[in-house]
This record gives sequence, structure tokens and C-alpha cells, in this order.
Amino acid sequence: MSLFLVETPLEGISTEQGLEAKTNQLQEAVQKQEGNLIEVQVSKDFSRAFLIFESDDEEVLTGTLQQNGIEPELVKHVRLVGKDLEEVKRQASNVNYLVQWNLPEDLSMEDYLARKKKNSVHYADVPEVSFERTYVCEDMSKCLCFYDAPDEDAVQRAREAVKTPVDSITEISKEK
Repeated sequence: MSLFLVETPLEGISTEQGLEAKTNQLQEAVQKQEGNLIEVQVSKDFSRAFLIFESDDEEVLTGTLQQNGIEPELVKHVRLVGKDLEEVKRQASNVNYLVQWNLPEDLSMEDYLARKKKNSVHYADVPEVSFERTYVCEDMSKCLCFYDAPDEDAVQRAREAVKTPVDSITEISKEK
């Protein structure tokens, strides 16, 4: 099975209860298609959701989401970096910041992984920040990195320590 990132606006959902109901609905619908909802992260203002699914078929996944009232702005095949999938399933709520980085066109997956391995030791320079995991789009267009940090400035310092750019930082809701 492949992992897919789905980015979508959250229209009509503004509470923890509404999010939980929609998440349960999506999990049930996707499971009927032999898939699995791995992770849901929502911006603090409930305007956007970042979902990770396991599925064998991107078109079936997208259709299932649309049938359940989700119009994805982005669906991308991704690779998980930094954690084991089973660990993510157990600890998906341990994040409060999401960093998006639009990868340079000339960066290969192998170069990205080598760079990440080399620079990750520098997270120790910012001990108040815990790097949790990254999802890298297989087409090398962008990556999403999840952190547990006291504030946005700390996330910025961690990114500087590992010499990695930031295109956007989103504070993630802890109400999940």
C-alpha cells in the first residue's frame, strides 16, 4: 500500500466534535475501499486539514473523499521519513507545528535523504524542539515536517540549525 497526503480546506467544521465526526466518517469510508486513515492534522484556526492515508489507488481514494464531502486541493503520493508507520499511528497527536518546504527542482530523493541524515544531528542544538516526522512527496515537489515545539520561533531556529528552508509554518490544533 502507498501513503498519500491530502490537503483540503475544512469547510463547515470548526469544532473538535465536528472534526471527530468527519474523521470517523472518512475512516469508515476509506476502510470499505481497503484503505486506512493514518493521520489527521488540522490548522489551529480549523481552516485546513492535512491527512495521510494508506491506499492502493489514488483515484479510488480521491473519489471516496469527494463522495464524503471532501474536495482535496492536493493529493500526493508521499514517503514517510523519520518514524516508522506504526509509531506514527500511535503518536500522531504529538505535534503542534507543520513546516512546508517546496523542494528545489534539482533535488533527488537520494540527495534529500542524505542531506536529512547529515543535518538531523543539529536538531540537538535546539533541544526545546522535537522533530517528529516528515512526509516527502515522491514527485519531489515538497515535504511536510511535523514538530513538537513551544512556539513558531523555536521551529524557525530548529530549521536554521538543520540548514533547511521554510516556505510556511502552520500551527496545528491540539483539539483532536
